[in-house]
Amino acid sequence: MTHWHLECSACSHQAPGNSLATVCPECGQPYLVRYDMPAPRRDAIASRWDMWRYRAIMPVLADEEPVSLGEGTTPIQEFPALAREIGVRRLWVKDEGLNPTASFKARGMSAAVTRAAGHKVPGLVVPTAGNAGAALTAYAAAAGLPVRVYAPATTPKPILDTIAALGADLRLVDGHIGDAGKQAKAFAAESGYFDVSTLREPYRIEGKKTMGIEVAEQLGWRLPTHIVYPTGGGTGLIGMWKVFAELKAYGWLSPSEAFPHMIVAQAEGCAPMVRAFHDGADRATPWQDPQTYASGLRVPGPLGDRLILRALRESDGHAHAVSDDAIRAATARLAKASGIDVCPEGGCAFAVTEQLAAAGRIPRDAEVVVFNTGSGASYRF
Repeated sequence: MTHWHLECSACSHQAPGNSLATVCPECGQPYLVRYDMPAPRRDAIASRWDMWRYRAIMPVLADEEPVSLGEGTTPIQEFPALAREIGVRRLWVKDEGLNPTASFKARGMSAAVTRAAGHKVPGLVVPTAGNAGAALTAYAAAAGLPVRVYAPATTPKPILDTIAALGADLRLVDGHIGDAGKQAKAFAAESGYFDVSTLREPYRIEGKKTMGIEVAEQLGWRLPTHIVYPTGGGTGLIGMWKVFAELKAYGWLSPSEAFPHMIVAQAEGCAPMVRAFHDGADRATPWQDPQTYASGLRVPGPLGDRLILRALRESDGHAHAVSDDAIRAATARLAKASGIDVCPEGGCAFAVTEQLAAAGRIPRDAEVVVFNTGSGASYRF
């Protein structure tokens, strides 16, 4: 008996909880997990030190042990000198590079593999810009499941080496992650392997939403005024926006607590969400010839485009893109100022924060959380 069901994010279609679901069969849009239990209290947080300490508001059965490698509970550090330099009241960096396989992708894959393993799938397949493939391979190994990964040949070599070392059947693809996605989808159809592509199953969001719970808990059950998030597929941003509403509904946040303004950070060479936001569109047009060395941002047509745009507009947020030169400079600056091994995507988020603060789009009294979504070591070769 599950305490959740699945609900299409675009139409009224529903599916039972614990379904081995992909996208909505009626309209092709992503499912979201919706919970049916009475509101759990904050003291329901479990006495364990990974993201599953929040299992009371996650899709896991009462007698089920999740597939975990110790993901989550990543540090959030405040940097007053940087806040003064860029002109905001407070600035924190949440460092997701300290997760297993060195990125935030561990959270989503822990949740996705937990659910897939419960259905005895023959194997798992994913297209990846890099970090998702490494994370899936690790969690599939922990669950005893075979995995195939399709990755662009331009994926940073350290990440490809990690995928291979953890035992995946790694297939390199000429092109971008969209091209890898086509091959992964075809392989899933012919093999019976379950496709855990971003938002093609509903549980990676539930793992990613724990970033938002941690931000709230680490700040004393308060929320920042702004969250700047490097956005490729956008699952993390969608998950955090979803969980802020859940936390308020459960009484884990004060009824008067304001939600953050959510800010999408992208690279100028692949900025479909920035373009759609500024065009006033309700969905993104795929980006032609995506180019950026920040491989996690090289996602030309995210399936979650409507959900990302909805979160931006509901939060009175913003979207901004910066050049690769600005990303490189901001990555180096943040690393030297903080001691964090910043990845290019995290550098992009910091560059966007600086530029929006300079333009007055992020005000001087803002309290900002910037996400560093992975480890810079994964990009050095």
